[in-house]
Amino acid sequence: MSQDRLVLLKNKQTGETIRTTKNKKGVERKLKFKKYSPKLRKRVEFTEAKK
Repeated sequence: MSQDRLVLLKNKQTGETIRTTKNKKGVERKLKFKKYSPKLRKRVEFTEAKK
């Protein structure tokens, strides 16, 4: 996995982080995903954060 494509997704409520890849050529906006949070036991929004 290339390190320059790697981005960090962070949940503001719990501070949990998830790593994923991003196509830097095609996507210029910040990524937002709804993922499962084990702490809250429900799906919440994770947004792209700085490394």
